[in-house]
Amino acid sequence: MKYWFVSALALVAAAALALSGANEYVFFAGFVVLQAIVLATAWNILGGYAGYVNFGVPGFVGVGAYSALAVHLLFNAPILVQIFAGAVLAGLLGLAVGMLTLRLRGIFFSIATVAVVFILEAVVMNTRFLGGATGLQLTRPTEVWLFDSYTRMLFVVMALMAVVAVSIARYVQNSYIGQGLRAVRDSEEAADCSGVPTLKLKLIACAISGALLGVAGAPMPMYLSYIEPASTFNLHYAVIALAMPIIGGTSHWLGPLIGALILGTLQQIVTVTISSELNVLVVGVLLVVFVVAAPDGVIGLIKKWKTSSK
Repeated sequence: MKYWFVSALALVAAAALALSGANEYVFFAGFVVLQAIVLATAWNILGGYAGYVNFGVPGFVGVGAYSALAVHLLFNAPILVQIFAGAVLAGLLGLAVGMLTLRLRGIFFSIATVAVVFILEAVVMNTRFLGGATGLQLTRPTEVWLFDSYTRMLFVVMALMAVVAVSIARYVQNSYIGQGLRAVRDSEEAADCSGVPTLKLKLIACAISGALLGVAGAPMPMYLSYIEPASTFNLHYAVIALAMPIIGGTSHWLGPLIGALILGTLQQIVTVTISSELNVLVVGVLLVVFVVAAPDGVIGLIKKWKTSSK
């Protein structure tokens, strides 16, 4: 009950902020931070709970973005329909990729997921309807519901998506799916011998993770009013999706949320005050610090502090 109260309060606060007279950049930057929460949470369902490190994040983000673009071009669909389309197709991609690659383990699985990114990028670059290699310039719809700008509305929509993503991750962690995935992470052979349906659970995790990554990417064309393959399938998404759960902690649904808030906010501050070129440096420094000093992330530090204070 407490979780749902806090979630509802966060959504109300996001809507109230969007209806206020706050500077437009707050919503432009806030969208990125909220998108980071969805990315980190989605990655952690497979990478954190099950221990399968997915470097193919840009592929799922790209499928979400280009699925949304396609339904916009074909049907002039509203943003929620675009997000739904992105989630469905990215989820199906996750299921397909899982069926092809989940028998691989360790670095072999990670390399296979990277290959998916390059394949999808090549397909999009040779599809004229989606803009090809040069991309497409888009015009945002004029209808923005109750808000003064489309950016403000997207901020609220992404806040809703962040709550949905965290809620799904929380449910997965506390359900039999999460228990089975933790068993897979600890020892897949032992889990198999104990009767855990490891392949089925991994496929479920792939589908859920892929769908949520698609949700993160779907609003991007309208957010930027432009889309092209090089930036959409950028491997930077894979790096930050991996970094945020490591910073926050991969063992709990709160970890990716904390990591995304820390890294996403810090990157936006650095972008405004210094330069956007330093964002990669920020990610690298934080990763080194947490891997060396706090390998279990912020969640691990909190647990240690609680244990030592007793």
